[in-house]
Amino acid sequence: MKAAIATGTGITVAEVPEPVPGPGQVLAAPLAAGICGSDLHLEEALRALADAAPPIVMGHEFCAGILEHGPGTTARLPAGTRVVSVPYADGPSGPEGLGLSPVLSGAFAERMVLQESLLLPVPDGLPDDHAALTEPLAVGLHAVRAARPEAGQVALVVGCGPIGLAVIAVLKAEGHGPVIAADYAPARRLMAEGLGADIVIDPAASSPYGRWDDLGVTEHPPSPLLPAGLDRPGNVIAFECAGVPGVIQQIIEGVPRHARIVVVGACIPPDTITPVTATVKEVSLTFVYAYRQDEFARALHLLAAGQVGMPALITGHTGLDGIPRAFGDLREPGHHIKIMVRPSP
Repeated sequence: MKAAIATGTGITVAEVPEPVPGPGQVLAAPLAAGICGSDLHLEEALRALADAAPPIVMGHEFCAGILEHGPGTTARLPAGTRVVSVPYADGPSGPEGLGLSPVLSGAFAERMVLQESLLLPVPDGLPDDHAALTEPLAVGLHAVRAARPEAGQVALVVGCGPIGLAVIAVLKAEGHGPVIAADYAPARRLMAEGLGADIVIDPAASSPYGRWDDLGVTEHPPSPLLPAGLDRPGNVIAFECAGVPGVIQQIIEGVPRHARIVVVGACIPPDTITPVTATVKEVSLTFVYAYRQDEFARALHLLAAGQVGMPALITGHTGLDGIPRAFGDLREPGHHIKIMVRPSP
């Protein structure tokens, strides 16, 4: 079968062996697969390893169609059913992250294996492309759940790539706000506005941390001067969705005392913060990863019910042969937010 393979020299499209479903697995044909920012980071990391890099078929945001059932399956979903799945499946040594593993192929291929127990059927009427957005929307949903927003709290989203936009979509779908969105790219700011962000800021023109008074945010005193009974005084929640070194420290310095910061962006290079700044301000810092299975199912429901504007993120399509160019397009500041791959001929 044909697949897009990432190695230490870049991405090439070539023939690879057909995958064989193991016990409890199905063989599936990817119908739509989104290119994620983490795919771009992974390709860069593999290039840095050069000859030591293992070959990886990426693609962890997908909608696929079941082709056949492997041994030990229940066939609860018949062949032909469109499905999404948490991107994990059992490999010889344990669970493997699909699209991140050199052992099991991701969705940038004509076929892949999926774990039957993790499959969710795609509701009728939800297009393949939209169903493939379940994974990034689930990341945003998990981040919002971790933040535990309360009525009247201001949410600041720093970085409006697909994950930051997913956070905005969930916040607005669940009635939270006001929401401030900050990003340097005009296309991303426009998308944030379309998803319902109340204030959209270009950090090159103005600080995203200068609107607290306008939004009625109270700067509470430091901990020793807080009145009794004020257990959770912070009324700002900031979501770091940029994944760029230095941004966490900027947010720590910019938010009011007692704010909560949820780190969603995956910063691969080492980063530094000044802990005493966060300590004196009593800022809470939470790091989140991916999602829970119930959140993944909830994300699919939100998409099927039309409660989020995520489909607007799709700004381009390509086949397998166009993946190398699509990676380059996504790295350039332009109009692309999410390019969707259609692996089947």
